[in-house]
Amino acid sequence: MYNYKRQLKKLLTILAVGSIFVSCTKSEGFLENKTAGLDEKQVFSDSLRTIQFLNGIYSDIGFSFNKGRWDTHGNTEQSVDDGEYGFSAAYRPSVMLYQGTLSATNLGTTRPTMIDFWEVPYTNIRRCNLLLRNLPATPLSAAMQSRMKGEAKCLRAWYYMQLMIAYGGVPNVGDSIFVITDKLNIPRSDYADLVTYVLNELNEAEALLPTPGAGFPAGYDNLDYGRVTKGTCLGLKSRLLLYAASPLFNGGAITTDGNIAKMVSYPTYSVSRWQAAADAAQAVINSGYYSLHVDNTTQAGFGFYKMFITRVNNEIIFGRYRPSNKDFEGFYNPPTRSGQNYTRATHNLAVCFPMINGKAITDPTSGYDPNNPYEGREPRFRYTLIYNGSRYATNSNTQGFVWTFTGTPGNPNGETNDKYAPGSNTGYYIRKMCDSSVAQGGSAAGPDRTWPLMRYAEMLLNYAEAINETGQTSLAYPKLAELRARAGIDPGIDNLYGMKAGMTQAEMRAFIQNERRIELAFEDHRWNDIRRWKIGMTLYNGGPNGYNTCMHVTRVGTGGNLTTGIGLTFTYAVENTIRQHVFRPEMYLLPIPDVELRKMPLMVQNPGW
Repeated sequence: MYNYKRQLKKLLTILAVGSIFVSCTKSEGFLENKTAGLDEKQVFSDSLRTIQFLNGIYSDIGFSFNKGRWDTHGNTEQSVDDGEYGFSAAYRPSVMLYQGTLSATNLGTTRPTMIDFWEVPYTNIRRCNLLLRNLPATPLSAAMQSRMKGEAKCLRAWYYMQLMIAYGGVPNVGDSIFVITDKLNIPRSDYADLVTYVLNELNEAEALLPTPGAGFPAGYDNLDYGRVTKGTCLGLKSRLLLYAASPLFNGGAITTDGNIAKMVSYPTYSVSRWQAAADAAQAVINSGYYSLHVDNTTQAGFGFYKMFITRVNNEIIFGRYRPSNKDFEGFYNPPTRSGQNYTRATHNLAVCFPMINGKAITDPTSGYDPNNPYEGREPRFRYTLIYNGSRYATNSNTQGFVWTFTGTPGNPNGETNDKYAPGSNTGYYIRKMCDSSVAQGGSAAGPDRTWPLMRYAEMLLNYAEAINETGQTSLAYPKLAELRARAGIDPGIDNLYGMKAGMTQAEMRAFIQNERRIELAFEDHRWNDIRRWKIGMTLYNGGPNGYNTCMHVTRVGTGGNLTTGIGLTFTYAVENTIRQHVFRPEMYLLPIPDVELRKMPLMVQNPGW
């Protein structure tokens, strides 16, 4: 039974413990760590143990992306309009986020806890500082010490960025390593100062790290593949500066207190921050290190699908590299494939995908047929969603139909679409990042894959968004066209891939936000994007836009064959699901845990909490 009095290590403990050495749960190449239970001297007097200590810092990089982040099945993707959660208990973090019931006092006392937003980054920032302090005295070569210093600085920047998107400015501990007897009372850094600090860390790391590619010092081979590189630093700078330019942080503080305002954002808006973000994204593009994973020959848009189940590819900039597994199949697969379907895709997301000609389904010239809603959609639609009549591997390793029409429990090929019954209460499951030839309950092995924490497609979207906000809207088109070409969308006679010519800045902004939602669905972006764009208050809070929607599919008659799919007829109706979102303005930033504020009075709370 869960002990509600048990608190995870808070900031004071995180910063002051003598030494923290954690081990991974399984061997994962260079992530295997064998330093658990050893003291600081034992670890850093040995080359192998020092490297293993660094590996332990890598082991947490995907904590926010992790599909089983909270209690094995919770994640922020279930708190937004893309995903419906399979659980509804009020204490679950995903439910608290979409119901708007979180507070500064319940972050660490709910079951499970949400304090990992705060705890995991600071734990690993301290690990980075321990490594950096001890590196010069290790028996490692000078070249290896230099490289590992770059890795530690890059990883430290990553963890600070995780804190910044959740809280704004946070205490910057620099290189300090505190002990348990220290009396800590560290104020929050101003947001602008923390951006400068992280940017400098990334610049220093970039100078020390190898370029992506084969063979150290030019890159990494074998078990070292997946470590951060110069390219990772470039990519992180792009994300850092894009977030810093966004409405929430670019003079967007929701407070009249000037001192607090500068802790959570820049004091005033500046368009120059958008230009800096565009330049940073362009630097990644110009580096030539990365490219989209393209294959429109096997099938339209096949490169988009294949990239997620290919461990080594040129699109991943930063990832959690995994051995053969069924990470996502177990989480997303329908019940007939023995999956848990913890997150079910919503109709809200489905309507965002255009037709194969690139036109929105709301465009009367697009060819969309509401009576046949899945016909003629662009390829990312079928590579992201499992809908009524989709084909997917069965547990017997053959391809079979997945049916989501109402009233089919017990049918060997069917799921139930009853809103109050097991299965999919939205009319959809998720295919994104899954191998369609592998079912969770089948005997076939899962693929070697990488959790895509950051990839080249994001850089193209970052550039398009930033350059549009500078007023240079026309420059966004080529990057978006590149993405849509990879997706398998028809170019059209104007080679605009369905994009409207001559869009205004506002039209392009809406288009980019929709394109980003499609391309990066379920990749740990939507919750952050909604907040940094400051659209939560209009997107949610009751009314027709405040609910997740479902596609209620009804089978017409009893004719047709469920095994072959021949002769089946369906009707389609859009309905609200059981979930209504509630969003409060203070939720654009998370509350700093109350237990931290009581221990360090100089660290003031975020606005509204």
